[in-house]
Amino acid sequence: MVKTGQQDRHDYDVIAGWVREGARVLDLGCGDGELLQHLAATRKTLGYGVERDSERVTACIANHINVLQIDLEQGLAGFEDGQFDYVIMSLSLQAVHNTEGILSEMLRVGREAVVSFPNFGYWRHRVSINEGHMPVSDSLPHQWYNTPNVRFFTMADFEQLCEKRGIAVLERAAFDEDRAIDIDPNNFASVALYRLGRTAA
Repeated sequence: MVKTGQQDRHDYDVIAGWVREGARVLDLGCGDGELLQHLAATRKTLGYGVERDSERVTACIANHINVLQIDLEQGLAGFEDGQFDYVIMSLSLQAVHNTEGILSEMLRVGREAVVSFPNFGYWRHRVSINEGHMPVSDSLPHQWYNTPNVRFFTMADFEQLCEKRGIAVLERAAFDEDRAIDIDPNNFASVALYRLGRTAA
């Protein structure tokens, strides 16, 4: 398990297990580059990051991460088709407006895509809403008035979108804190991870 600051990132280990050694990786919304550092150390990947926030771009440079300052809402027009083996978006998909567009772009420039996101269907979140409040948790740590998230969706919602867009779910993992959840993850998992591919034409 990888610790990043105060937070345990179980998804980093899952992602590393899905990425083959020596792969070319593009990390969207890469923050300070910790995931790319982890993949380079554990899988010997060649990684590039995309980040909009200037301070995080500076942190990437300090961490010796190849990084480009790009607004993901504008797409990935600067990258060629199939340029990367994997395009990753870790706990950032819920923070973009153009969800369908970015998923399509990820599978255009990458042979596979990996996404992780907080599952809004998590039972504790449902309890908060039933009590009249927006949920605040480890996976959704912000208050409603200062959250960077613009989309709130469940695992079932995401899988429905993949089916609609012709995106193949190759693997799935789900966690409640440090516990892997296999039974009814849409209800009992706080964080979901997916390895995605293109469906056969």
